[in-house]
Amino acid sequence: MMADLPEMMTRAPLRTVRPRDLAGVYTQPNVQLARLTRHGRVRKAAPGIYYALPDDRDVTWLPTLEAVAAGAATALYGERVPVLMHLTAARLLGALPRAIGHAVVAVPTQHRALPVLDRPTGVLTFITRDVDALDATLVRTDLGPALVTSPEQTVLDLTKRPTLGGMPDECRSAVATLLPTCTVQRLDELAHAQRMVRTLQRLRTEHPEATGG
Repeated sequence: MMADLPEMMTRAPLRTVRPRDLAGVYTQPNVQLARLTRHGRVRKAAPGIYYALPDDRDVTWLPTLEAVAAGAATALYGERVPVLMHLTAARLLGALPRAIGHAVVAVPTQHRALPVLDRPTGVLTFITRDVDALDATLVRTDLGPALVTSPEQTVLDLTKRPTLGGMPDECRSAVATLLPTCTVQRLDELAHAQRMVRTLQRLRTEHPEATGG
C-alpha cells in the first residue's frame, strides 16, 4: 500500500517534508503530494508541510499533536534544531495526562503560528529561543525522535510563562508533577545561565519544595 512513497520522504526526519524537499524526485511535488494525500499515504500537517504515515499504520491512525509539531518544525528548521517546550514538553514527560490542542516549540528565528491540519483543531506556536542553550533530551514520538526540554528546563519555562497557551492551571499542575524529578543544582545552573533567576525565585515561592529543603 505504501510502495510508491518516495524514499526521500520515508527517510526524512520524522517522515515530514515540504514540497521543495521532493523537487529531485517529482517534477510537480505539490501535485504528487496531493495524490498521495488522497490515497491516505500522506497527510498534510500544516500549510506546505506533509508527513508520511508509518508503514505499519492504516489510514485511520493519527499521531499525537506533539509528534506532528516536531515534524513540522523540523521540516522548517532542520533535524535536531527545534525543541519541544512548555506544556508540549510536559505532555511528553508524562506531566500532562490529557491531550491538548496547542503545541509549543522553540526555534532559533521568528515564525508565525501555524494551524495543524490533520485534526479538527490544533495550533503550533513557535517561540524564538537560543535553542543551543536549552537543556534538552531526545525523546521518541509517534513519527520519530525529537528534542524535548528536560524536566528542569520545562519547570522554569512553565513558571516563567504560565499563560502561554491559555492554560495556567495545567501549567501549575505540570510544575508540581515534574518537580520531584528535578534536581535543585540543575535548576540553579539553568536559571543563572539563562537569566531566569527571578523565575526561579517565583518557583520557590510557589513551590517551597524546589529549594531542596
